[in-house]
Amino acid sequence: MNSDNIAARAGRWSAQHRRKAILGWLAFVIAAVAIGGAIGTKTLETYELGFGESGRAEVVLHDAGLTDAVAESVLVTPVDGSTADSPDVKGAIAHLVRRTKQLDEVATVRKPVVSADRDAVLVQVQLKSKIEDAGDAVGPLTKAVAEVGMAHDASVRLEQTGDGSVVKAFDQTIEEDFKKAELYSIPITFAILFLAFGALVAAGIPVLLGLTAVAAAMGLIAIPSQAIAIEEGSASLILLIGLAVGVDYALFYLRREREERAAGRTAAAALNAAAATSGRAVLVSGFTVMASVAGMVAAGSKWYTSYAIAIIIVVGVAMVGSVTVLPAVLSKLGDRVDRGRLPFVRRRGHGGESRFWNAILTRVLRRPALSAFAATAVLLALAAPALGLKFADGGMGSLPKDMPAVQAFEHVQAEFPGGSRPAQVAVQAQDVTSPTIQRAISELGRAAEAAPDVAAPLGVSTSPDKRVARVSIPLAGDGVGPRSEAALERLRTELIPATLGTVPGAKAQVTGPTAMSVDQKDITGERAPIVFALVLGMGFLVLLVTFRSIVIPIKAIVLNLLSVASAYGVLVLVFQEGWGSGLLDFEPTGYIATWLPIMLFVILFGLSMDYHVFVLSRVREAFDRGLSTHDAVAEGIKSTAGVVTSAAAVMVAVFGIFATLGVLEMKMIGVGLAAAILVDATIVRAVLLPTSMKLLGTWNWYLPKSLEWMPRIGEIHGRGAQPEPEPARA
Repeated sequence: MNSDNIAARAGRWSAQHRRKAILGWLAFVIAAVAIGGAIGTKTLETYELGFGESGRAEVVLHDAGLTDAVAESVLVTPVDGSTADSPDVKGAIAHLVRRTKQLDEVATVRKPVVSADRDAVLVQVQLKSKIEDAGDAVGPLTKAVAEVGMAHDASVRLEQTGDGSVVKAFDQTIEEDFKKAELYSIPITFAILFLAFGALVAAGIPVLLGLTAVAAAMGLIAIPSQAIAIEEGSASLILLIGLAVGVDYALFYLRREREERAAGRTAAAALNAAAATSGRAVLVSGFTVMASVAGMVAAGSKWYTSYAIAIIIVVGVAMVGSVTVLPAVLSKLGDRVDRGRLPFVRRRGHGGESRFWNAILTRVLRRPALSAFAATAVLLALAAPALGLKFADGGMGSLPKDMPAVQAFEHVQAEFPGGSRPAQVAVQAQDVTSPTIQRAISELGRAAEAAPDVAAPLGVSTSPDKRVARVSIPLAGDGVGPRSEAALERLRTELIPATLGTVPGAKAQVTGPTAMSVDQKDITGERAPIVFALVLGMGFLVLLVTFRSIVIPIKAIVLNLLSVASAYGVLVLVFQEGWGSGLLDFEPTGYIATWLPIMLFVILFGLSMDYHVFVLSRVREAFDRGLSTHDAVAEGIKSTAGVVTSAAAVMVAVFGIFATLGVLEMKMIGVGLAAAILVDATIVRAVLLPTSMKLLGTWNWYLPKSLEWMPRIGEIHGRGAQPEPEPARA
């Protein structure tokens, strides 16, 4: 065993300089948190989140000063069978308009619009604040609406929705979800580790490493955000990924150290062995995750790029902590790491083979071809529903249905389709107030009013320099469904070309919720193959150099693709078909969030390498000791089955918590990640990996002579094997 790789050297230094390593890590975490708090994290603004035409239109409107207004809608519904023509209803509406106009925060109050059957009235209000401050700015208006509603509760019912109301509701939900994730993820993780190790001290070490890695990453993310703004939801993902990988890396390291100690090695030798093997596997896994996640940059969106930066930082911090401060802590504690055992909990964590996985592995290796066929059939059956994947922007459908702002939005949509979230046409010209442009805008309005799925414009706003105009046009449907998309297509391909498109020098681009959803879907479809190719290519290169085999990375890619495809299939069954919707407390939307497939693929491909590298490292160790491929596979997988099970249980539990959160898209990513990790740690690692290695024999280690020039980067084995006859076994 080569004990002079980078991880081994880092482990030895850490053990020899325990005080420096531990205090240095604490100082690093404290400094990272302090720096983050001092400089602050710059977050992406709304206009920076777009794709394609809608993204360009958002920038045009923002630069022209036409996207700062926060739009709110108040739905007035008569009660007791009254109509909008009732004197009491008219009085309530007049009171509402008068009261809202008195607010300093209100810029304009549009003329009330009456529904076709005259059983509802829509009052639209624009605030002076920027959209980024919508959640705070909407407070006075909400209070005023409530006062008017109470004064006229005998004649009308008032419901409020809009930019500010939704942002405020979303922020509150995210805050509650984040607190819930923090509240449950840590004790659940600790409980799983306690069962895995049977000792409180041993269970606490991975949790502490994970938490300090998350804290440091939360602070460090502020540094790159000064150049590349970060999406606000990155904090949730840092917690999700950071806690999972931080615990996993520490678990791999600690379990190997305990195993070597139980085998009779001295404390120093056991720690050095763990550093040279599991420490190296942690480095390989960490760099593979970071390289894979970097592929998201090719998605062509600041949104994806910001999440890639967040994940790379937290994985990098967890990886560094695992190979630096962790050896120092283990060296300091020694055998005291087993303290805190309860009488009724059997001592665990000292290696050895799991009888459960031993029995399974013995059976699958006895009939490798049949076992591989059966496992592949199961995964393909799980993946089959993914052929029906449908994508759309989550929009209002991602928020809990019991929120007043969400319910009000649905009621507004029912009475005034598209009115609360209209399309925005950004018109550019030398002078948008010229008679020619104004005539074209009027023609667009008449054409929209005559179209079956597009409504008359709600209003036209002009920039101070008269070079940009914004035309708000309601679309049929709920903003993300087929009706809204068909209406958008008509607006873009028929109405605008026939009106504004005929004016020389004029340019019109459409944005708004529907346009942003459609453009994101289109761009994602175009960029996804590039992202997938980059991720797979990076993973292939890392494994090729690590194991000096061309077969290992190809097989890893195939197995990981099966895991990801299975997760996609589960997502379709749960969120499109509604399986388990009652258990998870949501209403099926019939689609998956557009951003999820790329995000899920990248994260899962990286995380699945944790297990793959860890298991294969042990298999290679055994093979280099002279065991046949069959025996090396059996020993490697049996000896790692316990730690892989514990690591997978932690990840599934943490991801499972996100499946219970209020925001639907958080549920999606939680279910997708949990399903994929569960499949990967059971069917793939316990059946497909060993059976495929058994069937391939020494071809697993095949490296073409043309690639022998590759550098040997901290190998724990001595060579790459060429195919040769399998040694005879008694």
